[in-house]
Amino acid sequence: MSREHTGLYGSDRSPDEQTRALRAGEVPVAVYGLGKMGLPLAAVYARATGSVTGVDISEDVVRGVNDGACHVAKEPGLPELVAEQVDRGALRATTDGVAAAESAAIHVIIVPTPLTDDREPDLAAFEAVLDSIARGLAPGDLVVVECTVPPGTSSDLVVPYLAERSGLAAGEFGVAFCPERTSSGRALRDITESHPKIVGGVDAESTRVAALIYGELTSNEVIPVRDATTAEAVKLFEGVYRDVNIALANELARLRDDLGIDVTEAIDAANTQPYCDIHAPGPGVGGHCIPWYPYFITSRVAAETPLLLTAREVNDSMPAFTADKLCDELAAAGRDIEGATVAVLGVTYRPGVAETRATPAAGVIDRLNDLGATVLAVDPMLSDEVVASFGATPVALSDLPTRAIDAAVVVTPHEEFDGIDWTAFDDLVVVDGRGALGDIGHRVYEIGGGPRGGASETEVNPEIAADAPHGGSGR
Repeated sequence: MSREHTGLYGSDRSPDEQTRALRAGEVPVAVYGLGKMGLPLAAVYARATGSVTGVDISEDVVRGVNDGACHVAKEPGLPELVAEQVDRGALRATTDGVAAAESAAIHVIIVPTPLTDDREPDLAAFEAVLDSIARGLAPGDLVVVECTVPPGTSSDLVVPYLAERSGLAAGEFGVAFCPERTSSGRALRDITESHPKIVGGVDAESTRVAALIYGELTSNEVIPVRDATTAEAVKLFEGVYRDVNIALANELARLRDDLGIDVTEAIDAANTQPYCDIHAPGPGVGGHCIPWYPYFITSRVAAETPLLLTAREVNDSMPAFTADKLCDELAAAGRDIEGATVAVLGVTYRPGVAETRATPAAGVIDRLNDLGATVLAVDPMLSDEVVASFGATPVALSDLPTRAIDAAVVVTPHEEFDGIDWTAFDDLVVVDGRGALGDIGHRVYEIGGGPRGGASETEVNPEIAADAPHGGSGR
């Protein structure tokens, strides 16, 4: 079948014929971006369609994929799926985005869209992909955006950008948005079954084709929405819901001492009511999603958004709160933060994921350094060079018991930390940012939780313990 007849947008073939062609590999797919979400998506597309070219700027990534290797760690089933699809010729990779675009009829963009220092969405990588696509775009092609973008990007940027650079008229090709709804560690399941797929196009035909395609990728429901801008907003609304909810949990957690209660216990009990779903407090919100999404909205609207911005302020304040709480706990134990050696456990923003963007650990380390502490950091997911770049001395987990530490802060509870022998340390003061420790025989302050180890409620806040009608509660 010739290149000009492979597209699904505007096709006069029946839906069944289009589906058959897609499954038979007659509608080639290019997936732009082979990162921790892009590679799983490319592999799933390859399994469903039999004809995928993955595009990435990293020669090492491309070489590895073409060898059947998987560079994304701790993603169940992905190494096997990549190897299988490469072996059967359904998946290949290249650094040549233009060549991939020339051979593809479906173009899927899933590249990073970070923020600038001015908190504006940085679409440089996204626009670089559009440049490649434009040089290979043909009538009948569909461009699907999966990476997070500001509302209106598909209609106001993608369509005119591609039309101008490709020479095609708007309406000769389709553009749709399908929000990536995937979490690290469960990517394949999330792509294929966990959540409904949301699709919205810049026109009805784009929506139709996107729904047809994603119906082949997932066993879950495909939900078409009014347009691409609505679909773009869906992704952002999911993120800001979590940001605001976590900010509520964090603000409640900061009331622990004043109220003399275990706030986490109260949250857990409140959540047994079906209309209550308060998230868990912690030392901050990291990653390239939740901390950035509010600005994808605020940068594009004239209306005031006080709730979104306040939630950001609350969550951004938690790393300093965590470090300051350690300072308070040391002082309550008759010791000084200045000159103390503090071990920060976990530098990535999430357990089991080698990602440090917007990690709360950065703020915790900065604040501890400002307070005069000697900061060590342990993270089994990261190299010493990466850990050191945050201003802490890297320490291997196995070497931690040999260090004379005065205190510790749990920022990110990697499963490797479950094996720490806390009896190997003398008289520690610990701030547990994630409620991961329980009673370890040391003085532990859990953010939002009740007292642990050597610290009674009276020791934590004697005034509240004396005044509160029921004293304090612990777990």
